[in-house]
Amino acid sequence: MTQHQSLKSRDLTMTVLMTPDMVNFSGNVHGGAMLKLLDQVAYACAVRYSGRYAVTLAVEKVVFKQPVHVGELATFMARINYVGKTSMEVGIKVVTENPRNGECRHVMTCFFYMISVDENRKPVELEAFTPETDEDKERWADALKRKETLSA
Repeated sequence: MTQHQSLKSRDLTMTVLMTPDMVNFSGNVHGGAMLKLLDQVAYACAVRYSGRYAVTLAVEKVVFKQPVHVGELATFMARINYVGKTSMEVGIKVVTENPRNGECRHVMTCFFYMISVDENRKPVELEAFTPETDEDKERWADALKRKETLSA
């Protein structure tokens, strides 16, 4: 098993302080600011897994469960759920933490489809990944269902 195929390389966690420059007119963090961060996290997770550049093919099921507030710490937890010939699904869960009182909230969930590419931006085949744990098998099956709706 190569370093890029280890279980650790399928996961990425990033925490970002939500700052006033991200605010919208209602005083919460702008959804577009969150989408930009989500894309960066998906890219980093895909690159870590594949060892190559990656480009965003699609974003599916972005669910804004609750508003994100300025001053909170937002933790983006990403995992490779599915690996195809050249594409992979990155699932991301976002949890915020109020640093003053420790309150944590699950605020967002989404799925990014990333394509592994070479230096000329041409798709590159990925090494196969076989889900082994029950959780991995469930994530894989759910990702396949989402992939079917994406190509429909």
